[in-house]
Amino acid sequence: MLKNYTKEGQKLPLFGVGPYIIYGIAMLNAVGIVLFGYVLKIGILGDPWIMIFRIAGAVLIVFGIAVWFIGALRSDMDESITENRLQTKGIYAWVRNPMYSGWWIALSGITLMWHNAWMLILPVIDWAVMTIVLINTEEKWLTDLYGKEYEDYKKRVNRCIPWFPGKG
Repeated sequence: MLKNYTKEGQKLPLFGVGPYIIYGIAMLNAVGIVLFGYVLKIGILGDPWIMIFRIAGAVLIVFGIAVWFIGALRSDMDESITENRLQTKGIYAWVRNPMYSGWWIALSGITLMWHNAWMLILPVIDWAVMTIVLINTEEKWLTDLYGKEYEDYKKRVNRCIPWFPGKG
């Protein structure tokens, strides 16, 4: 299916379905912003909500970028994939999909910048799309590859929302 392998014997694609998920939810958000903010012009909030939404949006953007950065560039995830090793330490002890989660959080923050009540549904829809796609693709691949080790990991660590590791 996704043939972006870098090493012979590598069992998982390096990028997985990530680019498709991220581009998909980014496009969904862009359509929502244009539709609600510029075409229908509904749900636009005034003061003091403008500042509240923008501050919350900025915090989410920074947090999302940090989560993505740590997951993508400060972990040894690429090496784990090429070595067929399940990554469970560092940020992966807090969230199973930090790269997807980081983008989702940042896109949620960008959406808040438009201070529109109708757009509050977009992060929920994005989360649902991301969850459904991950359950039906990468989680199946990882269960097939790592079996009980991955099942135990799933019990301890949240799929999309960074949170304190469980005891599992």
